[in-house]
Amino acid sequence: MIIAYSRLGYDNRNMLFARWYCLWAAAFAVSAQSGPFTAAQSSAGESIYQTHCATCHMANLGGRNEAPQLAGGNFMKAWARRSTRDLFINMQSTMPPSNRGGLGEDAYVNITAFLLEANGVPPGPQPLTAASRLPIGSIANGQMSAALRERLNNAATANQAGPPPVVAGPKGLTVTGEVKKYTPVTDAMLRNPPPGDWLMIRRNYQGWSHSPLSQITTANVKTLQLAWVWAMNDGGASQPTPIVHDGIIYLSNTSNTVQALDGRSGELIWEHRIGPESTRAYGATRSLAIYQDKILVPTTDAKLYALHARTGKLMWQADVGVPGRGYTNSAGPLVVNGKVIQSLTGCTQYKEEGCYISAYDAETGKQLWKFYTIAREGQPGGDTWGTMPNLLRAGGDTWITGSYDPDSNTAFWGISQAKPWLRVSRGSKPGDKGLFTNSTLALDPDNGTLRWHFQHVPGESLDLDEVFERVLVDSGDEKLLFTIGKAGILWKLDRKTGKFLDYKETVFQNVFSRIDPKTGEPTYRSDILEQKIGQWIQACPSTEGGHNWQAMSYHPETGQLIIPLSQSCMDMAGREVEFKAGSGGGAADRRFYDMPGTKGKMGKLAAYDIRTMKQLWAIEQRAPFLTAVLSTAGGVAFAGDLDRYFRAYDVKNGAELWKTRLGTSVQGHPVSFSIDGKQYVAVTTGLGGGSPRDVPRVVAPEIHHPANGNALYVFQLPDAAGSQ
Repeated sequence: MIIAYSRLGYDNRNMLFARWYCLWAAAFAVSAQSGPFTAAQSSAGESIYQTHCATCHMANLGGRNEAPQLAGGNFMKAWARRSTRDLFINMQSTMPPSNRGGLGEDAYVNITAFLLEANGVPPGPQPLTAASRLPIGSIANGQMSAALRERLNNAATANQAGPPPVVAGPKGLTVTGEVKKYTPVTDAMLRNPPPGDWLMIRRNYQGWSHSPLSQITTANVKTLQLAWVWAMNDGGASQPTPIVHDGIIYLSNTSNTVQALDGRSGELIWEHRIGPESTRAYGATRSLAIYQDKILVPTTDAKLYALHARTGKLMWQADVGVPGRGYTNSAGPLVVNGKVIQSLTGCTQYKEEGCYISAYDAETGKQLWKFYTIAREGQPGGDTWGTMPNLLRAGGDTWITGSYDPDSNTAFWGISQAKPWLRVSRGSKPGDKGLFTNSTLALDPDNGTLRWHFQHVPGESLDLDEVFERVLVDSGDEKLLFTIGKAGILWKLDRKTGKFLDYKETVFQNVFSRIDPKTGEPTYRSDILEQKIGQWIQACPSTEGGHNWQAMSYHPETGQLIIPLSQSCMDMAGREVEFKAGSGGGAADRRFYDMPGTKGKMGKLAAYDIRTMKQLWAIEQRAPFLTAVLSTAGGVAFAGDLDRYFRAYDVKNGAELWKTRLGTSVQGHPVSFSIDGKQYVAVTTGLGGGSPRDVPRVVAPEIHHPANGNALYVFQLPDAAGSQ
């Protein structure tokens, strides 16, 4: 009786509640026809969004890289069960990454209104406030109006537009001049670069990031002084490699601008503003290439340009990615025997044609071959995606330039992870390896055919990709390849066969319970294998990466690799995604924190013996390192960090030898060159980037730097110390 009575009371209460909810929903539906915000709020929010948010989330709210989609089914899956207040608080506390909360309360309210309209909520007479707590799922349906979609797509198309005619003015060849003494760069010079030049990213085909110059030594580096500084464009992401030939610096400036500078004085010789303007916080162009009389320039809209090295005039242009499909570039090209090999990014969203590496004739720009980094249905490796159709095989971006072995005529490239980041979000089945993601590829540069591959992490599941530099070293009779990815594992392979030889864990990791000592194949923790949508998974390292794009250096005189590392951890939870064109993305939420046992020291610089893989020395500090390492024959290694310091270290023991503090965070690829017997060191300060910038903002907010200040700094010894 008591049970029956209680059940009856429960059912009656449920019935009353259901009736009340239906009446409330019906009344709200009537009022919702006119919307919980004003048209003026949404209009203002759209303007603010395009200025401060579209650089990452795209003008049409489609999302890119780590920035999720903000309209449509994926937005609704993430936010339907949350309120407008939750959305407002989330944006105010996290956006924009370089100035969290800095737009003002009204701005975040207006952006919230704009996002609601973009997801099917019409405006009305009642203004939205910061305190409003409307359930998003009850007012939004994820269906953008046709008029708004057309307007936003037009804005996105405008941002992807190609360059204007090459004429003097705000775009094109904006500063005219001529490099007076120029020697064409030959294949022989690329194979054996002149000691005073820096002709490609990481300097040589083998990817050493090492200079054979020895004028700057452990004894005199303490007297290093500023020779000159060149201010660069503000906005966007800046991680460049200055290319130096015959004393001329060719600089890849932000917004797809190329400049030729006199290496002695910093005097501008010519400037070509290719465009488009790129203020995105992601997608830095990391390098140019030089060959014969051409500067080869990849742009952020997935095009490739050849400029005349003497004058900067346009010689030819090629489309690397199909225009209008969201492709981008960030890695510089690699020129091999007259072929310009170029990577491609922008493969986070679902599209029928995925990512690939392609080659172009250096004289004409004609495409010569293409290799798909995601194995297609019916192709070799295609069965490793199970029954997943080509449309849903996302990822495989190649956002770091590869390396090349002239002796075997083999190019080596690293491939990034599958998208979405977590297996549960992308619908992968147990055992799906997803070739060729998270792999090292050995390609024939003549025709793009695959010689061998080694997959470092089959079915990768936490955005810990293995796309980064491949360093080629000969040790006795051994032909070795070294690489290190976000998991912080230094891999050692036989570069003739791809056979696994050895590994070294350089930072604390807990995502793999075991790494097979014979095959190198890692095994994930059981809870990672059994992941569910919305379940938080703890992982070390975080997506900042134990190692990221900041390249290591091989110092041949001591036989060691000097590697910039980062130490942070995260919780990650996967979201449900729509399996349709344009969907996909990272599709995960993250929470970052310090790595256990590090005492909050995110930055680590460490050296490893190539033979034994043992750590020889290490230094740790609070600020992460944001440059590649430059080592020299003078026994000095250079690296810069988030806290604006650029330092010189003794390669033998890591002892600090010299430091200077620059205008903002030191970021990019330092280089060394010589002119008339005098050695110089150049480094850039820079802003923008993905997790290597986002994680420190959360974990170490006390490290401050200006939100502008992209620049090129060039250092030299005093005349007496620097003379021959």
